[in-house]
Amino acid sequence: QVQLVESGGGLVQTGGSLRLSCAASGSIFSINAMAWYRQAPGKQRELAATITSGGTTNYADSVKGRFTISRDNAKNTVYLQMNSVKSEDTAVYYCYANIRPTVATYTFQYWGQGTQVTVSA
Repeated sequence: QVQLVESGGGLVQTGGSLRLSCAASGSIFSINAMAWYRQAPGKQRELAATITSGGTTNYADSVKGRFTISRDNAKNTVYLQMNSVKSEDTAVYYCYANIRPTVATYTFQYWGQGTQVTVSA
């Protein structure tokens, strides 16, 4: 059984910073891409940032230059450093990982439970 557990969400003022973490645990043979998605109230879930197993990153235009995604492969953990946050960054942030649980299985998509980020004026 694979689990993704997020932490680091909370309340932050406009212009401030916050760091999200997501640790994968359980039966893990390898982890491919990892990502952060977010869902604002009344809106669809959207991709914020992705990172491959080799460290290649990609960002949504709305967060480019302000957010940084990184990962620690030894810890099976992905991070999202959020700087210069804006009110429109308020959302539930979800961790995503494409994981192969064992050498004999295919890869599967896993999601965290979500962590709330609220940006106040």
